Amino acid sequence: MKDREPLSLALDRIDHAERQYRMAFVAAAGVEALGLGAFVLLANFADRTHLLLLVASVLVYSTIGIGLIALGAHVNRCTLRILKAIEIGSGE
Repeated sequence: MKDREPLSLALDRIDHAERQYRMAFVAAAGVEALGLGAFVLLANFADRTHLLLLVASVLVYSTIGIGLIALGAHVNRCTLRILKAIEIGSGE
């Protein structure tokens, strides 16, 4: 059995790690969505405190979500630059 190239193995590990990250991210988002849905169903919106908690949680989650999207874009850009440098360095 022929050994695979180290670059190919590294790329496979990167793909596997990315799939695991995406599955964990989707699972966490699902759990948070269930929690927010439960809060919306159980909240008494006549009580201003419940409304304030909803607005505050939406603001916090949207800020964190935007930050995660920006961080993901940055990491993707850096990863692509590294892969391009490896490709240029290997002469392929």
